[in-house]
Amino acid sequence: MTEGAGNRKRRVLVAGAGIAGLATALRLHQAGWDVLVAERAPARRSGGYLVNLLGQGYDAAERLGVLPALAAHDLGAFASVLVRSDGRKKLTVPAALAQAALGGRALTVFRGDLESVLYDAVREVAGIRFGTVVREVTQDADGVRVALSDGTSERAALLVGADGLHSGVRELVFGSESGFRVDLRCVVGAFPLAEAPRDIPEGTGATFIGPGRTAAVLNLGPGRSSAFFTYRTPDPAAELSQGPARALTAAFGDLGGGVPDALRQLTADPAGAYFDAVSQIVTERWSHGRVVLLGDAAWCVTLFAGYGAALALAGADRLGAVLEENGDDIATALARWETPLRPEIRKRQALARKGTSQYAPATRAHVLARDLMIRTMTLPGIRGMVARSVQRSQR
Repeated sequence: MTEGAGNRKRRVLVAGAGIAGLATALRLHQAGWDVLVAERAPARRSGGYLVNLLGQGYDAAERLGVLPALAAHDLGAFASVLVRSDGRKKLTVPAALAQAALGGRALTVFRGDLESVLYDAVREVAGIRFGTVVREVTQDADGVRVALSDGTSERAALLVGADGLHSGVRELVFGSESGFRVDLRCVVGAFPLAEAPRDIPEGTGATFIGPGRTAAVLNLGPGRSSAFFTYRTPDPAAELSQGPARALTAAFGDLGGGVPDALRQLTADPAGAYFDAVSQIVTERWSHGRVVLLGDAAWCVTLFAGYGAALALAGADRLGAVLEENGDDIATALARWETPLRPEIRKRQALARKGTSQYAPATRAHVLARDLMIRTMTLPGIRGMVARSVQRSQR
């Protein structure tokens, strides 16, 4: 699309072709908007970590019309085994307990599969430019003009910054990332495994939790397995500078079980790994004029919250709804979109901060307390209470 094409009053530029950006593009197309997506990566990315879609995330996926395609990628419930540092089993959480906790309206998929499903839906209805970022943003009463890195200039009624934790749109319009990022002093690495990990039975996830770190390796067969690592560090930037293979091997190379195999695969092919500091984004507002932030760019809750994908889908779905309800009154629509989302985001970010002690326990005493809590969850009389508690938290 070039400047002047389409109906400017109903035109939107979405920065970012991740879950938040693609869901927004799809929902706004459904609301009657002419959509262009700009993505900084040169091509689609794959892989990633596991995401659970339940509660409002599942509902949003259903309204977006992508639920049937996602169901084909559902990994289902699996047994979780808590292991010692050498890989020996401590205790097992049965798949049935996980299934009961998630309930009937839930899906577990790889992040890459969720993005693929959304991408397949969006590419039929919107323009997508890869290797393109927003360079400059200017606004007036009637719209926003955006200069892109490919040399083109676009004018639209709305610019959506859905370009992730390190959002370029947020930097241009709202200010430096340092003013919004809250660092939890941990780093996280997650990546798919092309080969089923050795030493872990198929259909099982093995998790080691020790002082300051967690390592989890999941075996669901070839092409359906993955690994997740996180650890505390006083200097996340120094860890990131090493790259995922070197940093994670240094932090977890002493472990047994499925960890050595996962690290071997990472070293052989580090390109598909997600490796970043664990940080939240906290802002006083998510919109400025005709520019709105959505997903991690606005409210990153971190992987510790376990609800980022669901919030991205729900936020996109809600944005489309308020724009439909308020017509050309963009300011009113954005205010009505943001207000009911704020309490949920605050809750999820608070849970993520508490999650730091779960994923990276401060001391061995904290590890023992977590082991006891997990053992208690597996007791017959407690299972129903756990399931009801999890389901209530997703409402």
